[in-house]
Order: sequence, then structure tokens, then C-alpha cells
Amino acid sequence: MKARLILASVIVPLGLIIAAIPENTTKPYRLTADQLLDEVKEELQFVHPDQIADMLIQKDPTLQLIDVRSRAEFEKFSLPGAINVPIESLLDAEYTDYLNQDVKMNVFYSNSSNKANQAWMITRQLGYRNNYVLQGGLNYWVETIMNPEMPAQTSPNEEFAKYDFRKGAGAALGGGAIVPATSTQEAPAALPPVTKTKKKKRVQGGC
Repeated sequence: MKARLILASVIVPLGLIIAAIPENTTKPYRLTADQLLDEVKEELQFVHPDQIADMLIQKDPTLQLIDVRSRAEFEKFSLPGAINVPIESLLDAEYTDYLNQDVKMNVFYSNSSNKANQAWMITRQLGYRNNYVLQGGLNYWVETIMNPEMPAQTSPNEEFAKYDFRKGAGAALGGGAIVPATSTQEAPAALPPVTKTKKKKRVQGGC
């Protein structure tokens, strides 16, 4: 039931976006509703904030965070190293090389999981791999990494270890790793090139 509710919450806007994709682009890869529902049920697209926090701390070069919110929201704050690809622009040819590749682990995020899930479903329809979703979005990130709740005294040691990690991760990443935009903020660096034949443009944000 939960999976069907998730699918129902995104299938209408997804259908509107997918309808704009040229048929000859999606026909070999388009999933049926049942196939898409099966993947939603498995929830393999979700990556927990703990894993993302660890990858950021380790400076894992294979991680690429993709903020699918509006540019205004992105410029207000974002996660470290994220690039901005608004959901409305996801199908632009300029972004294809960032989404259709086998080098980086792309992780879409938005305030909740809805828009990021839409982005993931679109890329799945196109047959792209290595695209995932930040579980719970920024809201859950703030809850788990920025403001983790201390376990009860009777909690097992594993819960205290998890809490200590989250507190340390939040501190190491600058109080939850949300980066506010300021007038003195340095201009975003150019993204490393992706080995593709199509020409790319610079994307707002980046390490």
C-alpha cells in the first residue's frame, strides 16, 4: 500500500514530464506501470543520510549530489558539492552527460523525497543507471544529521554509536552541512568533465 501511495503521488507529474520526451528516446527503455511499481516497492533508489554524510566526510569522489529544487532555493542553501538541475530542466540535453554515465553515484535531493523521486523515475524511464534519491530529502537530513535526537538511556549501544556519528558528522560538515549563500561566497568551481561525446555546460554549484 505504501509503495502504491508513493507511486500515486508522483505518477501524474511524472506523466506530464515523460510526455515531453521524444518517443524514439524512451521507447527502448520505458517501463510499464507494474515494472515501475515493483522498483518503487523495493525502494532500492533510496540512500540514507548516514551514508551520504559518511561519503561527504570521506570526500568520496564518486558522490555527486544533485539538487532538483528551483535555482532560488538552491542559492539560498544546499548540501556541499551539490549541483543544481531543477526538475523542470532535467530533460535538457545539456544535463544528459551528468545523468547518463557510469562514473559517479548521482543522488537527487529536494526538500522532501517527492521531486527527487520524480527525477529518479524519469532517469529510470530513460534507462539511465547510477541515479539515487536522498531518503527523506533535506527535511530528514536536518532531522538526522543536523539535529539528531539523543537516544533514551535504555537504548542499545548501537543507537548511541549512531547518535555520536551523526553529531560528529553534523559538526564536521558545518552544523548539518547546509551551505547558505552569501554575498562573499566564492563562485562555484567548474565541474570535472564527464567522458561523453555531447557538449556540456557549466552547472550552478559544485565543489
